[in-house]
Amino acid sequence: MKIAITGANSAVGQNLLTHIGALGDVTAVAGVRSEKAAGSLPSAPNIAPTLISYDNPNKLAVALAGCQCVVHLAGILIEAKGTSYQSANVDATQSVVDAAKQVGMDHIVFVSVLGADPSSHNSYLRSKGEAERIVGAAGISSTIIRTPILFGPGTAGADALLRTVSSGKARLLGGGRYVMRPLDVDDLSNTILNTVRTNPSGHFTHELGGPSPMPYRDLIERFAQMMGQDVTIGSIPIWLAKLGAGVTRRLTGGGISPEVIDVITANEDIAKNANVDLGITLTPLEQTLQKIIDSEKVGI
Repeated sequence: MKIAITGANSAVGQNLLTHIGALGDVTAVAGVRSEKAAGSLPSAPNIAPTLISYDNPNKLAVALAGCQCVVHLAGILIEAKGTSYQSANVDATQSVVDAAKQVGMDHIVFVSVLGADPSSHNSYLRSKGEAERIVGAAGISSTIIRTPILFGPGTAGADALLRTVSSGKARLLGGGRYVMRPLDVDDLSNTILNTVRTNPSGHFTHELGGPSPMPYRDLIERFAQMMGQDVTIGSIPIWLAKLGAGVTRRLTGGGISPEVIDVITANEDIAKNANVDLGITLTPLEQTLQKIIDSEKVGI
């Protein structure tokens, strides 16, 4: 089977390609936007780094020709000058859908986020909801997987844990009392590959979270204990952080926005975890955290 992956240089893309590189039944067109990004991808005979652009669906279709499925990972959480939620999350998804239809793909897998909703007051969640709507209206079988924070070596969540615990001091938004449901990035990659192989007919939206929801402050304390570190936890009022983010954003035109802070500090609630429906056995949180610690020791 030949599949295409957008955002292949993301943490999820890198992890997914590592899994694919160890397989013999999947070939991947690994879509990135620059030569530098292409050079960062895992190397294997069944991985083909490919420069793509979302500005022209026709050219994108040429790059994705021959693929039976596209795994759409590309998108942003933090806007920057020249890159908006509209262009990166909505318009890019429309281009991928248009290209997938043009080449006659069988399936689209879209990795979204918990809370995505086209009617959300939060601009990030609204953009992801609009992207979901585009995928659902494509007329192609599709699977949307909404995820919480992802943990595993190389993920932003893991890097934040390591920095916080290594410093010995954690000043957490709202004291870190918001509940997270960390998902092992390996579990997400296996879920994607299961979906690619089974190629379900129709349109499905799943919420997939880790097995152990807990407040972020408790997660920090558990990780510190596993690392044999002491950590002091303090609190930053959320309103103050949002005020500072708003001022900085107006002055610089980029960086974390108040909307992003709302996303970060929202409880990661899941009405029904889809791991059984998706054929995945979730990795215990302790095992995921240990993988992060082990990767840090060997310098991965």
